[in-house]
Amino acid sequence: MQSVNLRPTCCGLLLALTLGSAAAQEAPAAIKRPFALPPSADLNYELQARHRGFSLKGDAVVTWRAGDGKYAVSAESRVPVLGTITEDRSSGSVDAFGLAPAEFHEKRLRKDPTTTTFDRDASQLRFSASKQVYELKGGEQDRVSITWQLAAVARAAGERFKPGSEWPFFVAGRRDAETWVFKVMRRAKVRTGLGEVEAVLVARQPLADKKEQVLEVWLAPKHEWYPVKLRYQDGEKEQIEQTLATLTKR
Repeated sequence: MQSVNLRPTCCGLLLALTLGSAAAQEAPAAIKRPFALPPSADLNYELQARHRGFSLKGDAVVTWRAGDGKYAVSAESRVPVLGTITEDRSSGSVDAFGLAPAEFHEKRLRKDPTTTTFDRDASQLRFSASKQVYELKGGEQDRVSITWQLAAVARAAGERFKPGSEWPFFVAGRRDAETWVFKVMRRAKVRTGLGEVEAVLVARQPLADKKEQVLEVWLAPKHEWYPVKLRYQDGEKEQIEQTLATLTKR
């Protein structure tokens, strides 16, 4: 049997994406926005992936918890034969900016786990996989927490979260961090395990050195702005899509 080396998704479900390394940049000035965290929930997704001619199906499980000034989110993706291909965890506190990660753990199939540390006492963002260090200024996210910070901002923004509006965040990965700018595109109907759901499509704007990478998130206003669909695409040969199958509030 030919081995398959999947390049996973960012979910944090997102997802679970391995989005490459960013060119080093200084963390931007902090942006403080109103936010309202979604209620704790367990979310199960159907996963479809295409990688260099291979088509795979599987599932992704996301556990989101928030309360008492703390939060925790975990995301795991599985496919038959290969088993678990991605495991991601983010945990921390809730401050004036919203989610304030303390640690971000990432594990990929056949790769060693990595830890990204948000050292609030030293005001430093550090990485086990590199020597890169950034100053923490407030509002920084990781690749798992960003989906939930985006949902929290959308819940509080009301009519300001409208097509054409842009929402920048400084997002940390395994080795470094960079600014992600999310643009609200339009409202769209999404077929899910809950039925047809009205959602708001939000797309990350192309990065200068990764113009073929597409990251899209569909947030459902009538379902607490939970992410009901996520899609990552890198050119024509690689795509990963997650669609909500079941949702259980906790």
